[in-house]
Amino acid sequence: MEHLKEYAKEVEKLFNSGKLFDKPEPLKGIRVLEVCYVVLGPAAMDYLAEFGAEVIKFEGQRGDQMRFVTPYAFFWKNVSPGMEEQNHNKYWVGMHLGNPKAKELFLEMVKKADIVADNLTPGRMAAWGLSYQELSKINPRIIQLHVSGYGSWGPWTGRTSYDAVAQSMGGLSAITGFKERGPIKSGVWIADWITAIMCAVAIIIALNYRERTGKGQFIDYMQAGNVIRLLDWTWLYTYLTGQDRPRSGNRDLAICPSDLFDCQDGWIALAAFAEEEFKGLCTAMNRMDLFQQYADPTVRLREENAVVILRAIDEWTRTKKVAEVEALGQEYGFAASRVITTREAYYSPHYRKRGAIQEFDDELYGKMVEACYPPRMSETPSRLKWAQRPLGFDNHYVLTTLCGLSKNEIEQLEAEGVIFKWNPAVPSVCPPPDWDGKSGLKLF
Repeated sequence: MEHLKEYAKEVEKLFNSGKLFDKPEPLKGIRVLEVCYVVLGPAAMDYLAEFGAEVIKFEGQRGDQMRFVTPYAFFWKNVSPGMEEQNHNKYWVGMHLGNPKAKELFLEMVKKADIVADNLTPGRMAAWGLSYQELSKINPRIIQLHVSGYGSWGPWTGRTSYDAVAQSMGGLSAITGFKERGPIKSGVWIADWITAIMCAVAIIIALNYRERTGKGQFIDYMQAGNVIRLLDWTWLYTYLTGQDRPRSGNRDLAICPSDLFDCQDGWIALAAFAEEEFKGLCTAMNRMDLFQQYADPTVRLREENAVVILRAIDEWTRTKKVAEVEALGQEYGFAASRVITTREAYYSPHYRKRGAIQEFDDELYGKMVEACYPPRMSETPSRLKWAQRPLGFDNHYVLTTLCGLSKNEIEQLEAEGVIFKWNPAVPSVCPPPDWDGKSGLKLF
């Protein structure tokens, strides 16, 4: 273990999470026009923004639906936690693209943009005259992403989808849960977040293609299809056997042992697949008979053998405390970690040390502590610069810098209802109650 400690010290120096803002942003200079609502699209653009892309988010009069989606009706300084975590480092414009004048302004921005992204109903952008064919005439290098539940063509196109629906239609819910109970959906919006990551990856791929050819392209992403791709060996198994994958609770059907086990004072996640790992576990349990009989990992995977092994481990862990099993895992070389709460994860010194959870001072909201995009990169790290913003907060800045409009022209557009700001009667689209009227504005 000593060599690992030395290696960790050297790597920590290389990454130096205390100097995030001294390092370059890899996507600086990439401009994104975001017409996205409700996690799926906004989260994809959030990933790009955290690596330095200039993301300009357009909202209609009511704003992103996530401004009103919040656990237990909890709001903090008018902010919904459901809105904040997918909307860092963005610029905010209140503008409905169905308005002809708003469309003209948007097309002017397309000329100077790299990416247009939406997760509206398929065909909505086209109905406004903003299809990929139209946008590429104005800017042949433009990359357009459309992401929706079922994509822009196929028998299910146009059906409404949310995360829970996507988990179900992608086959995830059916295989999640215990055999004797019904299907279970993930406790988080996993279909949204994983699809968002892959949308960001698709955009990076398209940028690479454009770098080599000078050509943009249209990306059509299906959320439910992305869930299908997550299900590891399930689809090949079903194809080859004709059988559905059963629900198996916390047990891994392809690795034995790998499960959650009950201890005297909590739960432990335990896995020992490789022969040496399993030998270590059996040694710790004083059950070398199990190793002698089931040393071969594939032998352990047979149903009748797996049942015996998992029952023996369950009986053993119930006699131990969590910390004891963790210590034995360290000593004998098998994986064993307590099942921690979200609060414990949030305050974990490991995540703070690595910069996976970052603290930053926001000009509107003060001190913020949030999770950021997880890859740690030595030369071009992601970073959180500011939080979500009120509806239309950056109208003046965006229209001045991108469209060259004067203050009088912008005020005229506001008077005509082409652009708009927050409605004081709707707190969740407004600045915090103690806002001084200028903090956080990029141009005042």
